[in-house]
Amino acid sequence: MVEKTEGKNGLLQSVVGFIKKNTVMVVALFAAIITSFIIPISSEYIGYFDFKTLTCLFCVLSVVCALKNINFFYIIARQIVQSFRTTRISILVLVYITFIGSMLIANDMALLTFLPLGFFILSTTGKEKYMAFTFIMQNIAANLGGMLTPFGNPQNLYLYTKFNIQNGEFLKIMAPPFIVSVILITVCCLCVKSEPLQLKEEKIVFNKTRTIIYLILFALSIVIVFRVIPYWIGLIVIPVSLLFLDRKALKMVDYPLLLTFVFFFIFAGNMARIEVVRHFMSFLLSKSTMLFSILSCQFISNVPSAILLSQFTTNYRDLLVGVNVGGVGTLIASLASLITFREYVKHNPGKTLYYIGVFSAFNFGFLIVLTCFMTFFNSIVY
Repeated sequence: MVEKTEGKNGLLQSVVGFIKKNTVMVVALFAAIITSFIIPISSEYIGYFDFKTLTCLFCVLSVVCALKNINFFYIIARQIVQSFRTTRISILVLVYITFIGSMLIANDMALLTFLPLGFFILSTTGKEKYMAFTFIMQNIAANLGGMLTPFGNPQNLYLYTKFNIQNGEFLKIMAPPFIVSVILITVCCLCVKSEPLQLKEEKIVFNKTRTIIYLILFALSIVIVFRVIPYWIGLIVIPVSLLFLDRKALKMVDYPLLLTFVFFFIFAGNMARIEVVRHFMSFLLSKSTMLFSILSCQFISNVPSAILLSQFTTNYRDLLVGVNVGGVGTLIASLASLITFREYVKHNPGKTLYYIGVFSAFNFGFLIVLTCFMTFFNSIVY
């Protein structure tokens, strides 16, 4: 009897833990189910799904997981940080690594890769007092750094594919908020007090052969994103290659993120077919697509906002800017922010409120500056 009770409790804890870890996916699932009662399931549902976005996202995430398993990013980041000897420059480098990493391996993977490095450096050198600031700046860097490339943020990949945005146009749209973000992040990091910092030596094995193979597969993923070759080629080559080289990488892929896209495709597709909703959303977006998309991100996150709002507007320029700038602000404005929050609380369980307070101060500060700048910029240029 006791064993059955313990088994039920254990199962309940596992379910609760899964829901907490994947809250957005669970919300997306319920949203999809509820709207399915309004719009009955039919063959039209197939048209909801952007299979190229899902394939590209899967390919990039799986190869990044494989690179992570051979310590590729960790080795590079550690070597860079070891070259500097002060807290100010080391934190700046950590944030920059995350910033650049988000452009190449997506914001959530950049955080999962480089947050542990930030924790390792600060904890082993006795600089834990900078932990909250470093994590928050890494989080902001991941969300804003990823805006420059189509594969840097999941919502970028979706909008880039849905509206068939040209590469040059994409960079032109995102360059202004990106440049301002770089300046703001740099200024914040340079305000950190400069203190001596020394990393302990650590022996790490580097597998050159696998590194070369994985980098080739990563290049293949990027080529697919940029529409050079059909996406189905990557769906065959990459999983088959990793099946032989690193099956663990395939298991590590963020499948809840992929399912979140699937569920929100259903939700957004159904919402677009409800006439009252379609007229109301179209009316709001016609007033200011950028501002409304930024506001939407604060409540339902940037990925769901991109999928949902794209059903009601063709103004992809303002929508693209809005769902990227809107990634900063509240804790749920971006899925990546929840990753950072979870990682920080794991190491500092007694400082949750402190973290949320500092997080909100910096994030809303960035949000206000970027929103005002882009509003002013658009009024002059467009």
